[in-house]
Amino acid sequence: MRQQGRVQDWNDARGFGFIAPEGGGQRIFVHISAFPRGQRPVTDERVSYVQSRDGRSRPRASEVRYVGVRQARPRTGRGLGAVASAATFFLGLVAALVVLGFVPTVFLAAYLVLSAASFGLYRADKAAARRGQRRVPESTLHALDLLGGWPGGLVARHAFRHKTTKQPFRTVFWVTVLANCAAFTWLMLGLPVTPS
Repeated sequence: MRQQGRVQDWNDARGFGFIAPEGGGQRIFVHISAFPRGQRPVTDERVSYVQSRDGRSRPRASEVRYVGVRQARPRTGRGLGAVASAATFFLGLVAALVVLGFVPTVFLAAYLVLSAASFGLYRADKAAARRGQRRVPESTLHALDLLGGWPGGLVARHAFRHKTTKQPFRTVFWVTVLANCAAFTWLMLGLPVTPS
């Protein structure tokens, strides 16, 4: 007998979440394999399902179907053009400040190297999440972004659709961006101008 409910606490990176039955009661575990192939769910989406049991006799949802019209799911890379433009603008600004002699070349080099490292770590973390392997600690991602890798991290988050909605990660990410920009501005204003 099919039941209806809403998806809750969906963890897209790990491919599981829960369904809250419409009539109330205990939430039921659901794995991505229970959904139609190629149609990943989103939190609060209405679904119908068959309640079954796993190998340990715990309740789980199977044969999940979407109820009604599905809301458009953000595609991979949504907003990628805008964030790539923002990252390029910032790095271009740093390059212009180097050319004008306001900051040393090492600043631009550091931003480029740290951005490449951040991009690579976000990509590795997304791949590890898909394979169920050991993840890159969030503190490592935040530290790299804070040091100046945030342009690469910003682009990677949207390119791989990774950690773009997760809280408090998203808030901490933007705090690291603001802190890095503030520190860069403070350093730039304190450095003597050298003619180019």
